[in-house]
Amino acid sequence: MRHTRPSVSASILAAVRNRNKRPMGVTRIVRNDLLIASYNVHKCVGIDKKFDPDRIAHVIGEIGADVIAIQEADKRFGERSGLLDLARLHRENSLVPVPVTSLYPKGHGWHGNLLLFREGVVRRVQQLGLPGLEPRGALVVDIDLEAGPLRIIAAHLGLLRHSRQQQSEAIVRAVQSDPGRPTLLMGDLNEWRVGKGSSLHFLHPVFDPAKNAVPSFPSRFPVLALDRVLGHPHNLVTAIEVHDTPLARVASDHLPIKAHVDLKSALAESEVRDKASLAR
Repeated sequence: MRHTRPSVSASILAAVRNRNKRPMGVTRIVRNDLLIASYNVHKCVGIDKKFDPDRIAHVIGEIGADVIAIQEADKRFGERSGLLDLARLHRENSLVPVPVTSLYPKGHGWHGNLLLFREGVVRRVQQLGLPGLEPRGALVVDIDLEAGPLRIIAAHLGLLRHSRQQQSEAIVRAVQSDPGRPTLLMGDLNEWRVGKGSSLHFLHPVFDPAKNAVPSFPSRFPVLALDRVLGHPHNLVTAIEVHDTPLARVASDHLPIKAHVDLKSALAESEVRDKASLAR
């Protein structure tokens, strides 16, 4: 059977149909799980072309995430200085950055990727360089949370499909080299396609890129699911929603996305599988 690649127009139409299914506003679901978020802040430049880090800080406060991955947190050129007020984010939201080593002392992140968390102990940080024509990277962070151990890969993939394919393969290799922890891949993955026509197809079978995709770009009328939170095992992420508020629609060209993560259940099921495997 011949497989055809989904066209851009077909992907947009599917996303438009899914818009009405998106939870709206800032109401948080009553939950016992973790709230994880991803947000491309567009270097704090809104769709009105204004540089306004204050708006971004307000949106981060609206989200109220336990862990949030930020993309484009640093300037792209020159000193690559950080653009957010980290002291304010700590003061108002109890969020602290995962420490990174950078060639640019004033920068916040690794290739613009910044990971903030509310509570937990960081056990390991790997600054993964990603292949491709553009300089890209991912943060691979092992963190012990109250709910249990978790690995988070915070990434911003390239604009070119071939580069995204290579980057997806590099991320899978990083996971498979040490598969002991439940893992989240999160960030702006710059891909709207699903199925075999997608560069994210190369994340299989570790992640399922077609699962829980919600449109997040452009922020005024989101039709493309560029931003993702993917879980391994696949039941780790129980729900995805877009954070669609009046301020978020203006503050960046991407809307933030939020994922509900049931770490305790994923760990319990993993223990059952491990025991069943040993009993064979």
